[in-house]
Amino acid sequence: MFTEVMQYILDLGPAVMLPVLIILFSLILGMKFGESFKAGLQIGIGFVGIGLVIGLMLDSIGPAAKAMAHTFDIKLNVIDLGWPGASPITWASQIALIAIPIAIVTNIIMLVLKMTRVVNVDIWNIWHMTFTGALVHIATGSYWLGILGVIIHAAFAYKLGDWFSRDTRNYFELEGIAIPHGTSAYLGPIAVLVDTIIEKIPGLNKIHFSADDLQKRFGTLGEPVTVGFIMGIVIGVLAGYSVKDTLQLAIKTAAIMLLMPRVIKPIMDGLTPIARHSRKKLQAKFGGEEFLIGLDPALLLGHTSVVSASLIFIPLTILIAVLLPTNQVLPFGDLATIGFFVAMAVAVHQGNLFRTLISGTIIMSITLWIATQTIALNTQLAANAGTLKAGEQVASMDQGGSPVTYLLIQLLTWENIAGLVVIGIIYSLGVFLTWRRAKAGEQADRAAQSAVEK
Repeated sequence: MFTEVMQYILDLGPAVMLPVLIILFSLILGMKFGESFKAGLQIGIGFVGIGLVIGLMLDSIGPAAKAMAHTFDIKLNVIDLGWPGASPITWASQIALIAIPIAIVTNIIMLVLKMTRVVNVDIWNIWHMTFTGALVHIATGSYWLGILGVIIHAAFAYKLGDWFSRDTRNYFELEGIAIPHGTSAYLGPIAVLVDTIIEKIPGLNKIHFSADDLQKRFGTLGEPVTVGFIMGIVIGVLAGYSVKDTLQLAIKTAAIMLLMPRVIKPIMDGLTPIARHSRKKLQAKFGGEEFLIGLDPALLLGHTSVVSASLIFIPLTILIAVLLPTNQVLPFGDLATIGFFVAMAVAVHQGNLFRTLISGTIIMSITLWIATQTIALNTQLAANAGTLKAGEQVASMDQGGSPVTYLLIQLLTWENIAGLVVIGIIYSLGVFLTWRRAKAGEQADRAAQSAVEK
């Protein structure tokens, strides 16, 4: 019975599941039904809008990416499923349904012990934690180690939500909200590491250009829609499209630049009163603690600089895939939503596209290298879900290329010691610097608050 209920809830999809959970959450916290229902409905409408825009990206940029690979005779033999392919096979795994209550319980325990301020309501994105557990299960053959993988990933994700909350608030202007999930959160530490290194290099640390700078310098030509149109032409030309198809693609990429920030607005209109009310109630009940509502990283895609970086990294990721030694993965499914991979980097670099290009190149290189190492595990996961023909192989950049998943597998199997050491050092240093950066930010906030009170 429990399994059937959980499966039914999952099948609703995030556009229905998240509003229902938000309404229940807000009612528990004492909001009026009318206000709760209106807020939940707006959030659902926003996620439908995001789905439509992402669908437009997949339908227009996806084929262009494949055409680029064909035009330049790129021989990469394993296709990236992308999160639209990786999430369903994850939910079909043996660990999937038990992973949701485990992730929720982990969150509750951490809240009670004051180990996090993140109250996660984004049940759908628990699939990232589940993916880690499922691959650990396949790699080790141990169901309980798979469960441990879910717990470790969940706990780490909630901490990432804490550590990047200042960026979420100050750069993305999402008050009272944390983004603990997916590629946006777990790739943030690599951007912090890169930013720290760039800051120490004279000359390089002075270079700055952003989407706003482009708009100021080039006027109409620097407008987001114009940038989107130009990037569409570039992608169309690289794909070998005809003039007609190139212009149609350019209009669609311009539309994406315009529409993505606008479809985020209903979500923010729905979340603002709930976040304000829930924080007030939780703070009053738990001694003034500042709580954060954990939500989907799709909220970050509405920022102009994130959309600009996304369009730049579509052709750039394919180039990286071609040039990266030992890589076997052809970027495809995740290309249209590449913004998830670099969104937090944009905030870490404060919109500096120069630094985002550097850290994003490193992020995508690490992602593709890890995704290549996990091809066999991804293929087995897809085979277990019954979605593969005999002899086929698949990869996944989103989660299949995750340092969190890869390091857990290597720590438990010791199959690639060199990879464990190299990725372990890079990522551990990034996590340490992220923790230190968050602590410094907290101290700065306390000092500012103290000054205001005085």
